[in-house]
Amino acid sequence: MNIYADNAATTRMSKKALYEMNYHLENSFANPSSSYMMGQNARRILDKAREDIAGVIGASPREIIFTSGGSEGDNQAIVSAARLGAASGKKHIVSSSFEHHAVLNTLKALEKQGYEITLLDVHPDGIVRPEEVEKAIKDSTALVSIMYANNETGTLQPIDEIGKICKKKGVLFHTDAVQALGHVPVNVENIDLLSASAHKFHGPKGTGFLYAKKGIRLTSLILGGAQERGQRAGTENLPAICAMACALKEAAENMEESKEIMTKARDLIIKGLSQIEGANLNVDAKKRLPGHINFSFEDIAGESLLILLDQKGICASSGSACMSGSLDPSHVLLAMGQSPPLASGALRLTIGADITEEQTDYIIKTVKETVEYLRSFKRK
Repeated sequence: MNIYADNAATTRMSKKALYEMNYHLENSFANPSSSYMMGQNARRILDKAREDIAGVIGASPREIIFTSGGSEGDNQAIVSAARLGAASGKKHIVSSSFEHHAVLNTLKALEKQGYEITLLDVHPDGIVRPEEVEKAIKDSTALVSIMYANNETGTLQPIDEIGKICKKKGVLFHTDAVQALGHVPVNVENIDLLSASAHKFHGPKGTGFLYAKKGIRLTSLILGGAQERGQRAGTENLPAICAMACALKEAAENMEESKEIMTKARDLIIKGLSQIEGANLNVDAKKRLPGHINFSFEDIAGESLLILLDQKGICASSGSACMSGSLDPSHVLLAMGQSPPLASGALRLTIGADITEEQTDYIIKTVKETVEYLRSFKRK
């Protein structure tokens, strides 16, 4: 049996999105910036995709900028806010210690340029406290950046509350919504900047978008032409963008049904794996993504567990795919106060709405057997 349980890393393209992409690869190949009829038709198709995406998150189409994905979106949002802040003498940024590395590494680069960075501690429940965000904001704060949902634990952050605090304080608020969008309702009412990536909600890799509230002038990371109103140079990848819009609309329409399927399977897997001796469920929170399961097993090397599960047909991970190959324990679990030895035995299972009862039972059975097998060597 083969089970793909690493949907936080990437998702399979939906059939509708795949059809949409192939159709436009063949039929809408003209450059949207061209003035002749075929080019202008491509422009209309691009604008329609922008409208569809904006409609899902409660934005205006002019507030959507197409990017290559979440990492570019995070970089552009943070760099833009930092430069806007610096222009008015504000060079302080607040974030959390368990953000994605696209955020953390951008902040490190800005710190070397003279910006002051405050990374809030994360509690064992994996939730950032709004009151701690408010306390960290000062007169020199230009930006607060807190992820919408954590990519390893699936915990949902109090985004609306944090956004309202930032609005009250006159500080820009960015959220990395890569893991959340398409899986839980997302509205940008209290958000200034939001980054997203299509391949996390059954769209194609290599495309995404950045929402920037009207009035925020973005710093273009790619210099060139005047595409995306001069805020992101380069010919737009029209087929992939259309597929992204299709996938997002489809995800939004099927969200409740998908949530019900995943939540039921997730809870059964958690119940089954919790019976393993030395199993630690990383975050037992109600406010989390429906498909995320994260356990740490005592006296287990996570890499060995993943290799054996792969041999038995289960695709899983120990954390972010962006850190694959690193022997270091998850920075997310360490930020939540977990010890390095326990964090090294982490297993992240992220299931999709296509999971079956048979697959659910197989995951529980196989993980139990594999953990016991690995521990048997320590007893000898």
